[in-house]
Parts: sequence; structure tokens; C-alpha cells
Amino acid sequence: MATLLHIDSAVFPQGSASREVTSTFVKTWLEEHPEGKVVYRDLAANPLPHLDFAAVSAGAQNTLRAELAGELAAADAVLIGAPMYNFTIPSTLKAWLDQVIIVGHNAGSQDGPVASIPFTVVASRGGSYAPGTPRADFEFVQNYMEKVLGGMFGASVDFIVPELTLAPSKPEMAELVPLAEASRSKAFEDAVRKAKDLAARLAA
Repeated sequence: MATLLHIDSAVFPQGSASREVTSTFVKTWLEEHPEGKVVYRDLAANPLPHLDFAAVSAGAQNTLRAELAGELAAADAVLIGAPMYNFTIPSTLKAWLDQVIIVGHNAGSQDGPVASIPFTVVASRGGSYAPGTPRADFEFVQNYMEKVLGGMFGASVDFIVPELTLAPSKPEMAELVPLAEASRSKAFEDAVRKAKDLAARLAA
């Protein structure tokens, strides 16, 4: 029985692009892998404390950090909803990463215990920060998540990127609505495809 660790961090419980896409991923995962297990953390509804001196000093002996590291170690795949807030990830997601990354226990080596776990990150954003766009150098979600998960865990990271999510509600972005709709459709298609592929791979 494969386990999917699902992390959401969008502050909006409804109408969040990242939550809608991760929900589609999980629904497809369970349809394809009904005996599979999903462990869910909503970091907006139940935020974690920021890392402090006591937690850093205790490392894997800290109760919360040991719990989070245990959830991660027990996962066969990880799904993370990471909307862009002020050009980077939500602080709640950063807090989870700081708590769960324990150098010498599960991080700091390219062949550590988490290296074999595939990560899928839904990196939604209100505008577009794709290469070649005016704000490409403001993109600190994909760049950061790839570096921290790959650099600290040695893990592979796959991205689903719904962009221009603000276009339907911003008159000044009206001409971008068709592109936003295309990006939204592609994100849902990618979520279904990736969930099916992952479920099949882990069930084999």
C-alpha cells in the first residue's frame, strides 16, 4: 500500500488554484490506487511553529520534528501546494520545510533516506514568471523548491504551474484570460496524468 503525503499551504480554503489542482491530483491518485493512503496536512488551517533554538538543538529528538520527519520518511510520494505569495512560498510552507529538514538525519546527502521519494509541487501564481516574461527574475517558488528539495534531500521534483490565476478578476489583465484558461486546463490535465503515472509506478 503506497502512501501519498499531501501538503497544502494556500491561505484561501476556497477558490485557491493550488488547492483545486492538488485536490484533482489526490482524487485521481485514489481512483487509480484505491488501496493507497493519503496523509494530509493543511498548513494554513494548522500552521506549524517557526524553528527555534530548542528545536534546532534537539534535531530529530524534538517531538514535532520527529513526527514530521517520520511522516515524510513513511511517504512513497509527496504532493505540495505552493502558491506564490510576494514572489515566494507561503511562510507556513517555509516553516514545514525548516522543521522537516534535519541535516544528519534525513538531509544533507544526495543519497539520503528521502532521495528516492518523488515530489510534485503545484506552483500556482497570479501572473506569469516564465522564462522570457518581464518578471521572470522574480520567480522564487520553483527555483527555491527545486534547490531545497533537490539540494537538501537529493529528491526529484516535478512541477505543475497554473499561472495568470488573477486574470479573470483583474480588468487590467482581461486580454490574458484565454492564456489563463489554457494554463488552468493544462494544470488539471497535468495533475491527472502525473497522479496516474505515479500511482501506476508505485503499484507495480
